[in-house]
Amino acid sequence: MKINDIEKLVSDIDGDIFFNYDLKKLNWFNIGGKAEIFFKPNTLKSLVKFLNIYSKRGKIFILGAGSNVLINDTLFPGVIIKLGRNFSNISILNENLIVAGCATSQKNLSEYAKENNLGEIEFLSCIPGSVGGGIRMNSGCFEKEFKDILVSVQYIDFNGIVKTINSKNINFEYRGTNLPKDVIFLSATFKGMKKNKNKIQEKIDELKKKKEQSQPTRVKTGGSTFKNPKKKTEKKVWQLIKESIPNDLKFGDAQVSEKHSNFFVNTNNASFNDMKTLIDFVKNKVKEKTGIDISLEIIIVE
Repeated sequence: MKINDIEKLVSDIDGDIFFNYDLKKLNWFNIGGKAEIFFKPNTLKSLVKFLNIYSKRGKIFILGAGSNVLINDTLFPGVIIKLGRNFSNISILNENLIVAGCATSQKNLSEYAKENNLGEIEFLSCIPGSVGGGIRMNSGCFEKEFKDILVSVQYIDFNGIVKTINSKNINFEYRGTNLPKDVIFLSATFKGMKKNKNKIQEKIDELKKKKEQSQPTRVKTGGSTFKNPKKKTEKKVWQLIKESIPNDLKFGDAQVSEKHSNFFVNTNNASFNDMKTLIDFVKNKVKEKTGIDISLEIIIVE
């Protein structure tokens, strides 16, 4: 790929552009190679300018908090875009509405809502990803999802055109939406309900306690690896995995968590191939044992 014009942007744009940039420390698995181009825009104007030059030239992947991605440890043949500081602003629109930049962490959004006495957003305190990632996946936990609090989304397509869509016009599903893949989420509006700050904190503490009791913490993991089956009568995916594989299953430094069988862990220095082999093995064993074809919740970037 010719990148002369991209190189010229380095001194003429509000943001950071790097070449052959190491991605390993930008994701929770701590696995990955380098990106041909890594771009971190600080303003919408800079993002539009970059897209106008780069559009349709090669692959584009939008990286949020890196909490649910497995990145190949070869060279990524394109650009990884990670929104910069000005895309993580949060503000109150009116007494029940919050506007948040999509680089904001879901945890920070939950905390901001609490400080402004807005409830119904507590569940985000237990999800490690960014707001943008949450929208893309319709993230959720403890019986609540993004669709329950999302009002609207502002996004930009890869041609540099900015659009807004009301949540009523989005088709949500379990861990997914029908929103276009070739867009970058910029900001979103959320609706909460007035609630006493102390009551909100109590709810957050309760949810965090539940999470710590059932899920591994302070380890290199991408969170839930597979989605639960869509049919409500079927078992949860962690149960299917637990019944289908040996307890001590591992490939290299990639292994299934002893605490939660749907969390796969990099115990030391696992390679992409270690983790991908583990994922494929588990998927095949569950299918072989139960007849159920489980699908990935994490995103594989190659």
